[in-house]
Amino acid sequence: MEFKLPPLPYHFDALEPYIDSKTMELHYTKHHQTYVDNLNAALKDYPEFQDKNLVQLLTHLDLLPPSIATAVQNNGGGHYNHSLFWKMMKKNSSQEPHSLTSESIDKAFGSFGTFQEQFNAQAKKVFGSGWSWLCVDEQGKLVIIGTQNQNSPIMTGMKPVLGLDVWEHAYYLKYQNRRPDYISAWWHVVNWDFVEDTLREVLL
Repeated sequence: MEFKLPPLPYHFDALEPYIDSKTMELHYTKHHQTYVDNLNAALKDYPEFQDKNLVQLLTHLDLLPPSIATAVQNNGGGHYNHSLFWKMMKKNSSQEPHSLTSESIDKAFGSFGTFQEQFNAQAKKVFGSGWSWLCVDEQGKLVIIGTQNQNSPIMTGMKPVLGLDVWEHAYYLKYQNRRPDYISAWWHVVNWDFVEDTLREVLL
């Protein structure tokens, strides 16, 4: 079973002016496609792992041959993270969380504003390439974490419900070195419907 690039749920220009069309096109057709291609190449000579899904591979990296473990971690993580990332954004975002999400954020962080501040701070301090995430930990608590490169929260037993890609390829064409501007703009396109559905699936 070969992994494939999932359909993008909107046109390249749908998230303008916050995420520009050219960045979306390159990010999806080049960067994400490369993760998929490299993951398939890593598994090509190992048929015993080709029937595993991404979650099975990424949560059992220790079972993989050392010769492909790093490639699967990097490229499988890239495929998994980006497949979620596209769904976590939408045109005409409500820009505010819904019922369960709002209640859970208030309980965990005190207020939506405090949550945004902490999430933004985590996204800004990722050194080099990586992600900022809102996750449900193994105790069912909402937490904000950062991951390096294409590591995914699922590798440490967490369930991601919202994530922001802060690799430079996600924003450099429009924002250059102004990562804070990109982070601020991204809140305008967060898909709170997806976050709500994901959180209900995890918590209820």
